[in-house]
Formats: sequence, structure tokens, C-alpha cells
Amino acid sequence: MAKRKRRLLPKLIAAVVILGLIILALWYLLAGRLPQRIPSPLPPPQEPQSQPADCSDVVVISIPGTWESSAFDDPYNPTANPLSLMLNVSRPLQEQFDPSRASVFTVPYVAQFSNPIAFPPDGQQSYNNSRTQGADATLAELTRVSDHCPLTNYVLVGFSQGAVIAGDIAADIGAGNGPVAADKILGVTLIADGRRTSEVAVGPAVGGVGAEVALGGLDLPGITMTGAREGGFGELDGKVQQICAPGDLICAAPSEGMSITNIPQSINILLGAAGNPVHASYNSFVVDQAGTTATQWTTGWARGLVESAPEIPHS
Repeated sequence: MAKRKRRLLPKLIAAVVILGLIILALWYLLAGRLPQRIPSPLPPPQEPQSQPADCSDVVVISIPGTWESSAFDDPYNPTANPLSLMLNVSRPLQEQFDPSRASVFTVPYVAQFSNPIAFPPDGQQSYNNSRTQGADATLAELTRVSDHCPLTNYVLVGFSQGAVIAGDIAADIGAGNGPVAADKILGVTLIADGRRTSEVAVGPAVGGVGAEVALGGLDLPGITMTGAREGGFGELDGKVQQICAPGDLICAAPSEGMSITNIPQSINILLGAAGNPVHASYNSFVVDQAGTTATQWTTGWARGLVESAPEIPHS
């Protein structure tokens, strides 16, 4: 009887190991992986002299942050989160400009960030799935508009998770791999960019780097920290503005606070940072001596780009 148990023990251990590997594989599959994007071929350089009458001269793409959007939201009248930070930028622009001059598209996406080590699971979409959905929706709109309105120019703005998405797409466009040419991008503003490596261009100096840079290489089910953007923003380097408040661990993470060597602590800090008062303060965070807040500055910056953009003939 004892010999039989000893013979069965290795088989039982092997079965448990195999079952564990299957569960881990399913966990990764369900949580989602960030896709490797295939560069988008740019349209031929010959451009028409005019475009359809329903095209705007400028399209402002606004990408909300975590918990500030919904995959089913109306991109032209978003109501999923009435307190969404980006509404403080998009609404004033919509009120000022006729859609023929500038239209504002607020990217609808799930905008969630599930805790990968929570038990029981928290019921949210994973960061990877959310980020991928936001990027896909943004790229789809850029492609749709550029196909129909080849002369339209663009302004990109994003906050938090939305800043990561906007920054990644800007980096692809700056490298010549996006759905529109780099010269069609009038400017990009990233508020609390999790992949920030450069000095902030707007507001007080701030140390640290984005949380995704501090945790670069971390790859858990549903949460891939992708590090710095290799090559920066390419042709768009001079057009990208960074805003980051001191103490905001999403965009100004100290290396000693977040480390891949202490994953549980780092994940808890990351999740806490997304809801901390500093990260939620950009509507009141002052960026200059005139008392201009981050959202006021972004609105004024975008307004200036729209006002100075060329008027495009319509056919």
C-alpha cells in the first residue's frame, strides 16, 4: 500500500503542475496582451486641392483617463463620467468653434485598470485590454477621417491612461508608422503621461519618470509596463507638450518607490496613484505665474492651434 502511494505521488504532483500551468495560461489569455502594431502605410504624397463639405479643418482627438470614459459613450457628447477631466478641455472648444472649423472627438473606450493580483477579481477590464481598446478606437477615427478628409489637421490631447494612448500614437506617427502624416499633427499635449521621460514643458519642474518607465519590464496577466518610448516622438518631438504635477506617481514615479523587484508594493502604489488627490488635481493645478490651470492652459493651447490652422477649401 505504501509503495503504491509512493508511485502515485509523482503522478499527482505532475498533474497539479500541469493544471497550474493551464490556469496560468488561461489567466494570461483572458487578461489580454498588448498587440504588436503593424505600421500603417501612409497615403500617397499627392494631395487633392479641396475636400468634402462635411470635413472639419481641424479634428481635436481627446482621450480621457482611467474610469473617465465608456466603450459606449457618445464621442461628440460624452456623458459616461460628467467629472471627466478632459471635458474641461473639450467642452470649451466645442462651444467656441463651429464643427466646420474644428470638431472634437472624445475617444470612447472602457478606461479601466483591473488589479491583477486582486482576489477575488475586481470585475474590471485589464489595463492591457483597456489600453488596446482605446488605441484601436483612436486609430480607427484617425483612419476614418483621413480617408474621407485628406487635408484635415489634428490636435491630440490625453490624460493619464489616455495620455499613454495619445503619446504612443504620436510616437508612431512621428516615426512614420501612423494613419496620418506627421505634418498633419498640429500638436500633442499629454497630461500625466505614464511613459514620460522628458522634462515637462508646461508647469514647474518635476523629477522622476512615468510609472511605466519605472516599472519597465513588468509583465503580469493583463498589465504590461512598456517602459520608455524608443525613439521618442520622432518628427513630432517639438510638438509634444508634457504636463505633470509634482507628487503624481503616474507621471513622476521615484525609482525607489516603484520597482520590478517588489511587484505587490509597486502594483498597490500604481493603483493608489490613479485615484490620489494629486492625480485628480489637474483642473486646479496651476502651471504659470498668471494662475492658469493645466486644463485652462491645454484649452488655450488647442484654441491657438485651431485659430492659426489653414482654412481648407471644400468641394
